[in-house]
Amino acid sequence: MHQITRLPNQLTIATAEMPHMASVSVGLWVGVGGRYEPAALNGASHFIEHMLFKGTRKRTAKEISQAVEGTGGYLNAFTGEENTCLYSKARHDRLDELLEVLTDMFLNSRFTPVEIEKERGVIKEELAMYLDQSQHHVQELLNETLWPNHPLGRPLTGTEKTLEAMTRADLLNFLRTGYVTSATLISAAGNLSHKSVVRAAAGFARRFPAGKRPGFVPADNRQTKPRLRLFTKETKQTQLALGIRACSRHDERRFALRLLNTILGENMSSRLFQVVREDRGLAYNIYSSLSFFDDTGDLVVSAGLDTENLPKTLKLILRELRRLVEAPPAAAELRRARDYVIGQIDLSLENTESQMMWLGEQLLGYGKVIPALEVKRRLTRVTAGEIRAAARDFFRPERLNLALVSPLKSENAPVKLLKF
Repeated sequence: MHQITRLPNQLTIATAEMPHMASVSVGLWVGVGGRYEPAALNGASHFIEHMLFKGTRKRTAKEISQAVEGTGGYLNAFTGEENTCLYSKARHDRLDELLEVLTDMFLNSRFTPVEIEKERGVIKEELAMYLDQSQHHVQELLNETLWPNHPLGRPLTGTEKTLEAMTRADLLNFLRTGYVTSATLISAAGNLSHKSVVRAAAGFARRFPAGKRPGFVPADNRQTKPRLRLFTKETKQTQLALGIRACSRHDERRFALRLLNTILGENMSSRLFQVVREDRGLAYNIYSSLSFFDDTGDLVVSAGLDTENLPKTLKLILRELRRLVEAPPAAAELRRARDYVIGQIDLSLENTESQMMWLGEQLLGYGKVIPALEVKRRLTRVTAGEIRAAARDFFRPERLNLALVSPLKSENAPVKLLKF
């Protein structure tokens, strides 16, 4: 059961009561992320996330972590394309302490010049680490290929150039204009009462800055032919990421796509895993994944393989895409996929952190909480014909985008394969 309260200043409080649990999880969310950044401030949201841990008027960076870890809990954060979240989990009787620490970080972080310079170096090291990880690097190259000259195509960490140029004033201005009550949400789940969370939040809510939630640049979904991006690097494997533009999280076809993705490559029972790994031994790791945004989305097939096996593996991937276009899945395969997805929803929502995440993502993404039961009902109603129709809508040659991190020196061979 979830409850939602919007305070007079537009700050939203959402809770899920789980009285049988020993823990509580609390998240402080802002509906602003990487796609809200102008090109010159690429990486600002992620930089701010780091700086919120670096000391407040009340606590040093060490004292922030001690305030939570010293109670047996933990503290973390993440930055996405459309959201940023600070979150913490501890024993249920520590709820007020968790809220106080998170709001202290959110409202009172000092952003001292010394700490900004230190963290600038830390983030550059993080960026270098990701570039050294070919399986991560290829995903960033794919984003650039899917969304050229658009915030969705830029790395969330920023670049060496933007990180070096970003000033304290830039960060604070981005914080003031984006981290406002209309875009801010506190979500909590566990052994708690909604009234107690609202009462605790009301004590500091007036200090949250008011303002209008900022907008973002709409995605450009136009594409007339396949695209390929090759990054030549001496590696033992070729890392492959094949991306296809899909629909937004508001599109009803997302339910059919969710099941299609499971059939295609989400787990070990999927077609790609069976055909590429089990039947032919061409790759250790192959999978597909979905991302949904406010106005667009994508489906991505990823694999790491011997460069010599790239042509045959790519042909097999495209063959499986074509199979979904040409024929609906069999009843037994659809049933297994549906049971898997529904089972994963149920298993994930057993813990307080997942419940807290569900509340935050739903409220910021849809403006309301769609109950898990309703999502499962909608998945149950998806037909084999709807899955085939979704494949026909999205699996088209002109929608294909391929990124490779590979010893290959020429794009000619792979680009010829990008057709059905």
